[in-house]
Amino acid sequence: MTDDLRPTIIIDTREQEPLPLTTYPVARGTLTSGDYSIAGLEREFAVERKTVPDLVRSLTTERERFSRELERLRGYRFARLLIIGYPGQIEMGQYRSRATPASVRHSLYAFEARYVPVVWASTPADGAALVERWAFWFARGVVEAARRLGNEE
Repeated sequence: MTDDLRPTIIIDTREQEPLPLTTYPVARGTLTSGDYSIAGLEREFAVERKTVPDLVRSLTTERERFSRELERLRGYRFARLLIIGYPGQIEMGQYRSRATPASVRHSLYAFEARYVPVVWASTPADGAALVERWAFWFARGVVEAARRLGNEE
């Protein structure tokens, strides 16, 4: 793999417990949207990460703020809501909230339909692998498009 296809992944400075990214270089930075992006592509690529408890809080007590956050992501070429955990945690009520599993589930469906695709990863390591894979393929597409433009002259 050539160096120009090795994206540097930006981790937002507000991200408290970053995913264990190991494949590509990482840097800390303040992102307008999302928790993870690619250096130079911060306005095109964003991944918002949530644990199940964070997700439930975002869908209930912090709903307005979370809605605005996801609304901004609609303008990105690549945007995902990455949930670390598994859907069964919602069904079993493994979170601190009075919200029923059905209301959490339906809120998540509505947010996905309105804003960005939702992807689940059972562990932080699995989530990190997804972010790295998405970053590589997105960056590769940008580099290939730039090369094609250079060859058109």
